[in-house]
Amino acid sequence: MLKNSRVTFPQHLLPILFLLYLLMFLFTLLGNLLIMATIWIEHRLHTPMYLFLCALSISEILFTIAITPRMLADLLSTHRSITFVACANQMFFSFMFGFTHSFLLMVMGYDRYVAICHPLRYNVLMSPRDCARLVACTWAGGSVMGMTVTMIVFHLTFCGSNVIHHFFCHVLSLLKLACENKTSSLIMGVMLVCVTALIGCLFLIILSYVFIVAAILRIPSAEGRHKTFSTCVSHLTVVVTHYSFASLIYLKPKGLHSMYSDALMATTYTVFTPFLSPIIFSLRNKELKNAINKNFYRKFCLLSS
Repeated sequence: MLKNSRVTFPQHLLPILFLLYLLMFLFTLLGNLLIMATIWIEHRLHTPMYLFLCALSISEILFTIAITPRMLADLLSTHRSITFVACANQMFFSFMFGFTHSFLLMVMGYDRYVAICHPLRYNVLMSPRDCARLVACTWAGGSVMGMTVTMIVFHLTFCGSNVIHHFFCHVLSLLKLACENKTSSLIMGVMLVCVTALIGCLFLIILSYVFIVAAILRIPSAEGRHKTFSTCVSHLTVVVTHYSFASLIYLKPKGLHSMYSDALMATTYTVFTPFLSPIIFSLRNKELKNAINKNFYRKFCLLSS
C-alpha cells in the first residue's frame, strides 16, 4: 500500500487548488467534447486534419480522467492511500494517453506537411484508410510506451518509506522509493525512454515545419502565405505549449527545484496543458471556431434570450 503525501503544501491552499483543478478538469472535458461534437455534426469538417483533432481530444479526455479525479479526491481527503495495482494502472494509462497525445501531434504535423507541400497527392496519401492506420499506430505506440515504462518501474523492489511525495503516482517520485543498487541507472533508463520518444516526435514535427515554411515562402502573394500558414497556427501553438511544459519536468537540472515546486510543475502539466488545448484549437482555428459558433453558440444565445 502506498500513501500520497501532499508535499507539505499549506493546508489553507488545498481547497483553492482543489477548486482551481476541478474547474480546469470540467472545462477540459467540456471543451474537448464540444470539439468532438462539432466535428461530428459539421460534415465539411470530416477531413483528415479534424479526424486527428478528434482523436487528440479523446486522448486528452482519457489522460485527464486517468489522473485528475483521484488527485482531486486526495487533495481534500484525510485517507490518501493507493494500492500498488491502482498506482501501476494510473501510471500506465497516464503514460499511454500522454504519449498517444505526442504521437498524434506528430501525425498532425505530417498532415499539414502533405496538405501544403503535396496538395495534389493529399487525397491519396491521406485516404480514410491511411488516416485510420495512422491513428491506430499512435494508440498502439502510446500503449507500448506506457507498458514499457510501467514494467520497468514496477519490476523494482521498494523498501523503507511507502510515502509518495506527490499528488499522484508520478514516475520520478515513485522511483525514489526503490531500494535496489541499480536505481540510478533505471531512473536514467526511464528518462531516456521518455525523452527519446518526446524528442523524436518533436524532431519530426520541426522537420515537417521546415518543409512547410519553405513551401509557404514560395507562394507569391502575402495573402496566400498568410492563409496557408493560418491552417498551422493552432497546431503549432499546442505543440509549443505541450513541449514547453514537458521540458520543465523531464529536462530540468537535477536538484534545481524543491519537492514542492516539482510536484506543482508536474500537476500543472497534467491539468493545465489539456485545459489549454481546446481553447487554442477553438480560438486559433477559424474553420472550427465558425463551426462552433454556427452549431452551438448562436443556438445557446437564442435559447437564453
